[in-house]
Amino acid sequence: MNEIIHYFSSIPSSHRALILAGGIAFFWLIETAVPFFKFGYNKWQHAGLNIFFTVTTMIVNFCLALILLKTANWSTEHHFGILNWLPDFNPWLYAIVGLLLLDLIGAYTVHVVEHKVRFLWRFHLIHHTDTYIDTTSANRHHPGESVLRFIFTTLGVLMVGSPMWMVFLYQTLSVVATQFNHANIVLPKKLDTLLSYFIVSPDMHKVHHHYVLPYTDSNYGNIFSVWDRLFGTFKTLDRDKLVYGVDTHMKPEENNKLWNLLSIPFQKYRSPNS
Repeated sequence: MNEIIHYFSSIPSSHRALILAGGIAFFWLIETAVPFFKFGYNKWQHAGLNIFFTVTTMIVNFCLALILLKTANWSTEHHFGILNWLPDFNPWLYAIVGLLLLDLIGAYTVHVVEHKVRFLWRFHLIHHTDTYIDTTSANRHHPGESVLRFIFTTLGVLMVGSPMWMVFLYQTLSVVATQFNHANIVLPKKLDTLLSYFIVSPDMHKVHHHYVLPYTDSNYGNIFSVWDRLFGTFKTLDRDKLVYGVDTHMKPEENNKLWNLLSIPFQKYRSPNS
């Protein structure tokens, strides 16, 4: 654990970028060789669109990173937050508890809020408009949503009292996990089901991308599946019934054009079907 703490305490930005790019490349190769769905789409055009949003997310996070760093340092220095109020215990358990809590506040909670608050849903909707879910879909977030998620991540760091090494570790695991569960791959059903008791598996997250309610409003988890199971938002759906997208924006000119995706939050609201 000391080696992990040391590495993530000072992980270079180049390593974080390499993990992001390497993850996309790794899952891209797998889904190209053995895809779950054989989409009739221009994979490079689709990737270009989603990578644009990946870059905007990176820019937002880079511009606001100092806030996150100062929040983590303040929490540590002033012994503020859940982890700092607990007695000393095994460092591995300490890390797991911290990661679980960061996932709850910085990922699960904000995801639920985005689905329940109409104004915020307008921004999150861009992620759901993707009708060709693959590993590049993982970071398809409107810049406005990226700011909101950063706010919740910072709130999570403050409430949990996470040291900066834990924040970097969480963000690294989050990147790989989302690339994995969005990838256009299929695991043996029993293996996928087993994984879904601990982490968000591909089958589990793909249900969240089914085009109609109530499936869209389920399986909000990012890394860990425990929160969906605990709060009753876990759902399953047969693989052969999956239809990606969101029922209000199923036309290509609505879900596959950059300018329209950027302007969706400011367009007239369309009520989804249940």
